[in-house]
Amino acid sequence: MEAQAGITVRRALELPALRRGLPEVVASEEQLDRPVRWVHAGEVPDIASLLKGGELLLTTGLGLGTRPADQRGFVRTLADRGIAALVVELGGSFTELPGALLEAARSCDLPLVQLHRRVPFVTVTEEIHTEIVNGHYALLRSAEEVHRRCTNLLLRGGGAPEVLRLLAGFTGNPVFLETPEGQLLYAAGQGGAAEPVEVWDGLRAKRASRAGEPPAGGVTVDIPGGGAGPGSVRARLVILPVEGPLAPVHRIAAERTAGLLAVVLMQARQEEELAARGRGDFLTDLAEGRIAAEDAPARARVLGFRPADGLLLPVVMRLPAELIPPGDWAVLVRAVQEELTTVGLPVLMGVRPVEGRVPLLLGLRSESERSAAADRVAAALRAGVERAGLERAGVQSPAVVVGVAGDWTGAGPGLRHAAEAATAAQGLPSRPWYDARRLDIDLLLWRLREHPDLAAFVDRAIGPLLVHDRTARPPLLPTLEAYLAHAGRKAETARELHLNRQTLYDRLARISQLLATNLDDPQAVLALNLALQARRHTA
Repeated sequence: MEAQAGITVRRALELPALRRGLPEVVASEEQLDRPVRWVHAGEVPDIASLLKGGELLLTTGLGLGTRPADQRGFVRTLADRGIAALVVELGGSFTELPGALLEAARSCDLPLVQLHRRVPFVTVTEEIHTEIVNGHYALLRSAEEVHRRCTNLLLRGGGAPEVLRLLAGFTGNPVFLETPEGQLLYAAGQGGAAEPVEVWDGLRAKRASRAGEPPAGGVTVDIPGGGAGPGSVRARLVILPVEGPLAPVHRIAAERTAGLLAVVLMQARQEEELAARGRGDFLTDLAEGRIAAEDAPARARVLGFRPADGLLLPVVMRLPAELIPPGDWAVLVRAVQEELTTVGLPVLMGVRPVEGRVPLLLGLRSESERSAAADRVAAALRAGVERAGLERAGVQSPAVVVGVAGDWTGAGPGLRHAAEAATAAQGLPSRPWYDARRLDIDLLLWRLREHPDLAAFVDRAIGPLLVHDRTARPPLLPTLEAYLAHAGRKAETARELHLNRQTLYDRLARISQLLATNLDDPQAVLALNLALQARRHTA
């Protein structure tokens, strides 16, 4: 299917009706890819006044006149009107085209075609018009297919980001959703060379220098927000012809997509969530190495993150599956953003709904601020979760992991380490926040969680104790956990378990007997500690 409605002059000349006239292009052959909007036949000198532009004009030459000046003027008025091409049938007024006509057509870049055989103009008109109508129908059908796919995507639980990415793939160009004031909400690319956020930043600079003019060749569609007047525009959809030109079908698809986005935004108030998901995409791309460290600061500034010269502190909050907001994250995003205003430091916060993560970067002045900043941001994140109504009795609290502070070179690896550590921290005793540097063993065990050797190691190390606790009382595993947590200090272990020393000694002796190990052996203690940590990931 042609992406553009209608056909070109070249295609029209290939259709049977005109082909039977033995067409010969005698001027401006390089312009044959002009689109033909309509076909018109006429023989009057002022025919240009009846045309709107884009027509293929059929004539026998009666209106051309006999004087060279009239013929040149005839061609110039048609070219000024913007017709697609002039087709002259030989044998009536002319046996060959006048030189003045050829000269004027070439100077005006107007395709000029002569027909060496007579053809019924009505047949030519019907055939080309049928082709144009079919093209319009195919165009509408293509746009309707995009609308159908977007609708199905939303019905399957997708949101505005997925719709924008689908539209970007269809157009082959970056797509942007921005506020009426020009603030970026979300940028979607289609895998081309251009980075969407960088493209949008260039667009913003161009608009600032040219009083908000829309981009040349681009598509801009307002997304209504309900109500009347200029305030009714809720957002704006922008498509830029970066990877290739935009066709009429792309505007139609954008207008239909805008209607869907209006419903989504009004229903879920997703503007904040969209912006947060865009920042989450940036932070994830940085973590996974898809953004170079030298390019990251400029892109972060576009997203509103402008830390002073100093260190960057990566932080990741991981929500348990039971707490992940159903449907959308808008309420959580709004609550967390409001709480983060109390931190007193530059913060770039994003969300990754699929992974259940909230990644952040904080701007620090020095390493000495790390602990206090971690306390404040962890408290703000947990307060945001509580305000969003996601805390539930009996469900583990979100895990907040703080990475290693560094520059932009270390920000990506730091975010990746913190994100993985946040997943590995599930099942650990609850803390306000975890230091990623102290979770390396848990992270290593988590990465090995599906390896059969890890489950076999746990079974060898503490399997007999687990079997005992399923059938006998009192259970002995809590005693072993407390003993190892207190590094073998029996008095502290007894106080925590509310046991007298003899009872503790008896239980430790029973554990040693069941496991056939010496609890005073450092290697045995190391193996038992690893087994208890690994059990969280293999159970």
